[in-house]
Amino acid sequence: MSVGSETDASERITDDLSAAGVGLAYHDGDTRTDALIDVNVTLPSTGFIGVMGPSGSGKSSLLYVLSGLKRPTTGDVRYRGENLARASSSRLTALRRAHFGFVFQQPWLLGWQTAWENVLDGAPDVDERACERAARVMKDLGIAAFARKMPSQLSGGEKQRVCVARAMLNRPKVIFADEPTASLDHHNGHLVVDMLARYRQEGLVIVVTHDAEMLQDADRILVMRDGRALGWSTPSQTAGVALGG
Repeated sequence: MSVGSETDASERITDDLSAAGVGLAYHDGDTRTDALIDVNVTLPSTGFIGVMGPSGSGKSSLLYVLSGLKRPTTGDVRYRGENLARASSSRLTALRRAHFGFVFQQPWLLGWQTAWENVLDGAPDVDERACERAARVMKDLGIAAFARKMPSQLSGGEKQRVCVARAMLNRPKVIFADEPTASLDHHNGHLVVDMLARYRQEGLVIVVTHDAEMLQDADRILVMRDGRALGWSTPSQTAGVALGG
């Protein structure tokens, strides 16, 4: 795919998600901070991809840019040939709603809704098909027993698993998970990552973390440092690496 040219019909058939020459800078008065510097990466249509690096490495910033939650300062981000860096805010919202699922560091659930209702929040329309899908996803993920519970009745790990179910509900093409295990113990962390990893046959799962142990089943790992993508690694190459928060 030609990431520097205007989208044409041939580019639209690709399922790849890519970044070309991407930079992201923040300004505070006269101070400039570069969160991303000349990042170039092409991702597959399916699989389990890890993004690993220490605090401040740019891994979360890359996820936000790839998902259209932030616009890059420089460069292009393309999804199915469409340049997200140039898309309107309404178009980005529509793309995220139709194609992307999200799991964040904190398990954000609506406190006045049951787990079942929170999962259904991931559906564009709450109809019979959505309810059937929600029941199936919650059963497949082993959280059907939580359906009628309120978030206040759930542990942190249980809340995050509900968030995973919500992210999967609409059969997204890409699931973006930003430090989804950071607030969990290792047991619950592995449960959440295992749930996400199961989705690799249906779409692309991108998990950002500083904990190599959580990526032991990843297909590939993109290593980030100081805003730059250093290259691809494997779980065996990163095993035992401690990067700190």
